[in-house]
Amino acid sequence: MYNLLKGKRGIISGALDQNSIAWKVAEKAHEEGASFVLTNAPIAMRMGEINALAEATGSQIIPADATSVEDLTNLFTQSQEILGGKIDFVLHSIGMSVNIRKKIPYPELNYDYFQKGIDVSAMSLHKMLSVAKKLDAINEWGSVVALTYMAAQRTYPFYTDMADIKAMLESIARSFGYHYGVDKKVRINTVSQSPTKTTAGTGIKGFGDFYDYADAIAPLGNADAESCADYCITLFSDLTRMVTMQNLFHDGGYSSTGVSDKVLYNLGLEKE
Repeated sequence: MYNLLKGKRGIISGALDQNSIAWKVAEKAHEEGASFVLTNAPIAMRMGEINALAEATGSQIIPADATSVEDLTNLFTQSQEILGGKIDFVLHSIGMSVNIRKKIPYPELNYDYFQKGIDVSAMSLHKMLSVAKKLDAINEWGSVVALTYMAAQRTYPFYTDMADIKAMLESIARSFGYHYGVDKKVRINTVSQSPTKTTAGTGIKGFGDFYDYADAIAPLGNADAESCADYCITLFSDLTRMVTMQNLFHDGGYSSTGVSDKVLYNLGLEKE
């Protein structure tokens, strides 16, 4: 450990179980000396194992609906009271698509579901940042990281409306990154992660085959949840003080590779 976050205070959203990237981020942040609160939607908390994570990291839990400005105001207010000061880092690890859950193809999207996905998965970042800015809850040179996926730039048919939603998420990070940077030196970035075997990821139709495909394309293979957590920690730390408004690919080189020998010659992808 390097004490990269020693003395820093944070808010980590989205930790559901031990497969979650947010769960790994919380463990790493704890190891690096940070104190933080954990938050998730009440329904997600009932489904997950967040209490065990809170106990292991000495953290408190504040339930919050990320679509509710009232809940987010309470989250940032209580977090400062619990942690004893302003926040230094925030992880936005929130995503949900009812259209994907119900296996509705992209040309036939249910627009009520689509709107819900936008509110939960993208607009929640804007609401979170807006509340934090109004409350002046984040310290200067603080860091906000939101998790995204490359379907925001390229088409993946199975990712349906989440592709559009992630594109909006990345745009919010850039736009709000400008305003928050000018006013308070707060930096905002998105991390575009490899396909990852999380509870949410494995629920997407065809995920297993695509995971293998991406792993065969990427020169370094797919980045796992733990290595993504390491990357997020560096973005929370003072070592990346001048990095903001960026969409940062953490994918083993997948995003820069057109085709690999494995895929070109159909090696290593045989069905069992």
